[in-house]
Amino acid sequence: MAASMASQAAVRGLRTTATKRVLLDKLQCSWLTPRRWLNLQEYQSKKLMQDSGVAVQRFYVADTASEAQEAAKRLNAKEIVLKAQILAGGRGKGVFDSGLKGGVHLTKDPAVVGELAKRMLGFNLITKQTPKDGVKVKTVMVAEALDISRETYFAILMDRACNGPVMVGSPQGGMDIEEVAASTPELIFKEVIDIYKGVQDDQALRMAANLGFKGPLQRQAADQIKRLYDLFLKVDATQVEVNPLGETPEGQVVCFDAKINFDDNAEFRQKDVFAMDDMTESDATEMEAAKWDLKYIGMDGNIACFVNGAGLAMATCDIIDLHGGKPANFLDLGGGVKERQVYEAFKLLTADPKVKANCQQKWFASLSLSQLHHMNQAHQ
Repeated sequence: MAASMASQAAVRGLRTTATKRVLLDKLQCSWLTPRRWLNLQEYQSKKLMQDSGVAVQRFYVADTASEAQEAAKRLNAKEIVLKAQILAGGRGKGVFDSGLKGGVHLTKDPAVVGELAKRMLGFNLITKQTPKDGVKVKTVMVAEALDISRETYFAILMDRACNGPVMVGSPQGGMDIEEVAASTPELIFKEVIDIYKGVQDDQALRMAANLGFKGPLQRQAADQIKRLYDLFLKVDATQVEVNPLGETPEGQVVCFDAKINFDDNAEFRQKDVFAMDDMTESDATEMEAAKWDLKYIGMDGNIACFVNGAGLAMATCDIIDLHGGKPANFLDLGGGVKERQVYEAFKLLTADPKVKANCQQKWFASLSLSQLHHMNQAHQ
């Protein structure tokens, strides 16, 4: 039972895009634009972790090939890893339009870092999670490559069932945690965190033991777990996921890769964090929608959905699909919608060249042409 609850918590917590994914799975269509919550590049997440005392690889950031080569020299490491910095996953198996294969490369020669960076920077990287034309790489991360003798998975996330944060871990790291939860739920471990007391020493040590750390490494891993929780609180995170939380042959516990999600409602007190938001990869339509507090997700159909209420929007998309159509978008105006928001929503939908028809909630559909003309004149 405990394993089952833990696996459910893991799946719930890791699917921060749950509503989108359910909707898209049901409709079997493509999601074309990302949700406009704060996403940080890998190096930015690593910097936040580093500032909180979490053990990460030494790294530098570069936006030119010469800077990348110089950074590789400064690292003075036995082996160097060069990573293209984009928000999409699957970088290692991606392909650049320059012909270079892979957005992640290992080398022992700093000069090679410069040559590789030349074929990354300014070129589009195409992965399974990018648009078909890929995403232009403007920054690379040059980091010390460390050997990993063992990989584990660790995350801190908000769980509705527990009314607060939980730790979720598995000794099976470096892979899709949802697959682990489905195939071997007994390898998913969960610890509920008391929001008043924080992570207790016995909890951290128990989780470290469940992750398979032994001897001095267990204490070291427990310390990293507590530091990660401090970071979780410090930046108002909704999730801090480390995959893998690795063990090196030299006896170090290191956070090799991390994903941090943030509470958008805390932006007013996390101005430095939100100032790092890189919106260059965001879809222009979705950014425009966000300006007017409209919930918009682009899809690959040709029937626009213009709805008030997320539940009704999903039902509308279902009905369209049931009758053989494909939604061009998911647009929820939300409660308390104002006249200007309606006007801007119409502008967004009519500007989409894919849209051949539109499906509107009844009261919107009843708006007359003269009313729309009046709205247009009022906001010129």
